[in-house]
Amino acid sequence: MKSTSFAPSWALCSTLLAIPQLATAFYLPGVAPTSYKHGDKVPLYVNSIKPVAGQDALLHSVMSYDYYNEMFQFCQPEGGPKYVSESLGSILFGDRIMTSPFDLSMQKNETCKKLCTSKYDTAAAHFVNKRIMQGYALNWLVDGLPAGQHLLDDLTGTTFYSPGFAMGTVSTTDPDGPTFFNNHYDIVVEYHKVNGKEDQLRVVGVIVQPASKAYKGDNLECNDNQTPPVVLLETEGAQTEVTFTYSVYWTESPTAWATRWDKYLHVFDPKIHWFSLVNSAVVVIFLTITVASVLFRALKKDIARYNRLDQINLEDFSGATDLEDGVQEDSGWKLVHGDVFRTPAHPLLLSVFLGNGAQLFVMTGFTICFALLGFLSPSNRGSLGTIMIILYTLLSFVGGYVSARVYKSMNGEKWKLNIGLTPLLVPGIVFTTFFFLNLFLWANGAAGAVPFTTMLVIIGIWFIISIPLSVSGSWLGFRAPAFEPPVRTNQIPRQIPPATTYLKPIPSMLLVGILPFGAIFVELYFIMSSIWFSKIYYMFGFLFLCYGLMIITCAAVTVLMVYFLLCAENYHWQWRSFLAAGMSAGYIFANALIYLISKLSLGGLSGTVLYIGYSALLSFLFFILTGSIGFFSSWWFVNKIYRSIKID
Repeated sequence: MKSTSFAPSWALCSTLLAIPQLATAFYLPGVAPTSYKHGDKVPLYVNSIKPVAGQDALLHSVMSYDYYNEMFQFCQPEGGPKYVSESLGSILFGDRIMTSPFDLSMQKNETCKKLCTSKYDTAAAHFVNKRIMQGYALNWLVDGLPAGQHLLDDLTGTTFYSPGFAMGTVSTTDPDGPTFFNNHYDIVVEYHKVNGKEDQLRVVGVIVQPASKAYKGDNLECNDNQTPPVVLLETEGAQTEVTFTYSVYWTESPTAWATRWDKYLHVFDPKIHWFSLVNSAVVVIFLTITVASVLFRALKKDIARYNRLDQINLEDFSGATDLEDGVQEDSGWKLVHGDVFRTPAHPLLLSVFLGNGAQLFVMTGFTICFALLGFLSPSNRGSLGTIMIILYTLLSFVGGYVSARVYKSMNGEKWKLNIGLTPLLVPGIVFTTFFFLNLFLWANGAAGAVPFTTMLVIIGIWFIISIPLSVSGSWLGFRAPAFEPPVRTNQIPRQIPPATTYLKPIPSMLLVGILPFGAIFVELYFIMSSIWFSKIYYMFGFLFLCYGLMIITCAAVTVLMVYFLLCAENYHWQWRSFLAAGMSAGYIFANALIYLISKLSLGGLSGTVLYIGYSALLSFLFFILTGSIGFFSSWWFVNKIYRSIKID
């Protein structure tokens, strides 16, 4: 079994080398349906076993396991299971799809078919029972659709299909009582006739109703509801014999193939999304109007006053009183015009962060737009992750170009180091963290551990495609003319007066960072639930609007902070704008820790380290993204206001 783990990566290498096949990452729903005839074989694939919420509504583990892990002892197909080729995103998100021994024939009902008989010793029984108590679920795929359970949403009164089904159940009367292992599966497959034709039958829904049944000998009575449940014994030296069976029932459905995913894509309480979106929109509009009115009024008065004073000072006055009054009124942000474009501390690091931030910004925008237009269907597993990696790789050119131009405008001299660090520093931090966390998965034998060959493929994409594109972008960036500041920089820097409390670094970062976080807070909750509770996230319309609101909020509050900073005669706005806007990532990480306490009950060290590690990694990338938004909006603002005044 372990030797076959290279199969997905080998298929991935072939896919990446074949450029035309990259088009499979784009998928329009309804383009490639599979039609069956009566009696045609419909393959059933099994995926990795993943944890979902237990009976206490808490997540007790983040580890996924291979379906054919020897401890589970599930029945295998003849000749052993074979891996199904997967995309890069599917592998990175923990999918391990393999063939199964289930035999499904279109429109042919089967009752109580035996798969195999397995014997569970003490160690295996203890392992399976623990997974059942942690709320693990089996994940099957039939014609690309996940096999799920038919559930009712008590809040909205609607029914939907929840992907995955329970491996077993825990006694409801006694929490410390026995665990019941589901060894029988009633598979209900819904099919649709295209225009009523018998030779064009398409799968539009799959439901699995698991049950725990104890058979006596070869007497398989699957329909007997009085059959006692299977209890896996944990007595030392004892073995429990379990017979696996399944039944298949085919039902005709009016659901068209193009809309078959609608029943899986269920929104829990959609009013929350609309309320959050309207609330965020009102806050953003109010904030934008406030910032615009404050800045435009203040700036209009400031610019008019500065230009009037310059005109007056050019004339010949005999009285010194007017001149002194004119000089006295010349205060505020104009006083720091000779220092506002001074090179900040650590310009190399800042330019590298900004280049990667611009790369992330464009990648995120393109990905959300592709998903919003329906190119990334959930039927094409892993397409979202695949397109993100492809876009980030191809947009390395943008990162290199932006980093080089910013560094050149900051009068940086270590241009070779800038070219090298732009594609290496941030991706290197991400890859090192990801590799370290992957070691925990390897150590625990989790199916989510990325195979070593896939790691080599990622490194190959990084060094063969991403780095050359970044270097070429940097080369063009350094050849392009530097951005000329509208005012000259003085040789001797001004002394910065003491700042008020709210303009000090920490308070200003906390104030600026909380508003962009508030714009995405609710949507972030659903995204985290999708990631950790193995749910399907598809509300990209809400995500698109939240992303736009976050950008506007981030730019507006950062510009307002920079204006107050310059009025206080503090010209260190470059790093302050980047760090203040990036502070929203700190709130995201704090929210992740609160989510860990309130929604998760991981218990073990490995699960906690994995959760905190991945949360910190996502927060770091968000820090780079929002920090770059804050910097470039502030850079545009500072250039705009200093071009509008006359400087002698």
